[in-house]
Amino acid sequence: MKNLSTVVIGGGIIGLSIAWRLVREGHQVTVVEKGKVGAEASRVAAGMLAASAEVGFEELELYHLCRESLRIWPEFARELESDSGIQVDYRSNGTLIVAHDADAATALKRGFDFQKENHYPVEWLSREETLDLEPFLSPRIVASVFASEDHAVDNRLVLKGLQRAISNLGGQIIEEAEVLGIVFSGDMVDVQIEGRPPVTANVAVIAAGAWSRQIAGIPTPDVPPVRPVKGQILELKMDRPFELNHVVRGRKAYLVPRSDGRLIVGATSEEMGFDKRMTAGGVFSVLEGAWEMVPGILDLELLGIDVGLRPGSRDHQPIVGYCMDRRLYMATGHYRHGVILSAVTALESAKSILSGKDSPVFGQFSPKRFARHEI
Repeated sequence: MKNLSTVVIGGGIIGLSIAWRLVREGHQVTVVEKGKVGAEASRVAAGMLAASAEVGFEELELYHLCRESLRIWPEFARELESDSGIQVDYRSNGTLIVAHDADAATALKRGFDFQKENHYPVEWLSREETLDLEPFLSPRIVASVFASEDHAVDNRLVLKGLQRAISNLGGQIIEEAEVLGIVFSGDMVDVQIEGRPPVTANVAVIAAGAWSRQIAGIPTPDVPPVRPVKGQILELKMDRPFELNHVVRGRKAYLVPRSDGRLIVGATSEEMGFDKRMTAGGVFSVLEGAWEMVPGILDLELLGIDVGLRPGSRDHQPIVGYCMDRRLYMATGHYRHGVILSAVTALESAKSILSGKDSPVFGQFSPKRFARHEI
């Protein structure tokens, strides 16, 4: 049985993606965002759709979830571009995971062996093969792993597209709206907003990223164990003859080229609470890690520095599904994987909200896995 309406608390890529999928089905949806939509972690992300390169050891369930989302992403992008009229710069060139010395190559080989044992679509490349693919890499590069099925997208264009598509299809987005709390009344839930009338719906989706656990009124068993993880990221301008065509990842940094000539370089991972200050140490760490792989970046123009707060859950896994109180649906805790997982999170969450049934895809990522523990 379809719900009559849904209110989504949080206007990042997860909340907007769920809202878009719902309004495509003719569902009544309101998105409530405390600031500007897409202005927090989703904006600062690099847009990597990297299942093989991003997911680490002993995270096979998360890897399979990312692979499923990567499978969905091309159609997700095409439909979003059609609904919004905005091209999202979907790039399918693959990712190079490089080793710049012998020790790094040994560690890379251990990871590669694990990936091959578990049937990841990866290929080992020699130094010469690596430099043939990306001539601007450091000549000190020893070897690399090529993840051919890892892609990338311009996350800022995706955010603009989602905002426009939701509006085009009749959804409502309320910005600069501080949520004071949620109140349950019968079968409904009221989202109390400072200085505005409450928004009443059948289901409230908690998609507020690092701020998800701070929303007042969530029953104690359903409060998500989410914390902010700070990330500092740089934006450079590529000028010819300098050019990168693939996403490049190393031990301490990654580089993500855009079709418009920008180069995204990131990112730190800092347990600093809600501290969003840009620091010299963070910038140095990112630049040093990127320079080890691509020395030529030091000559590129610096366009900007950004800071975002990723939502990290207690086990670094996403938290998606109905809460103990089924008037609440949780979609948070995506940590470094929010962009890639937005496609599958949106699709499965919309199915669940429209049907009232739990998603088997997100079975082990349900918020109920924390209910037995003290928050």
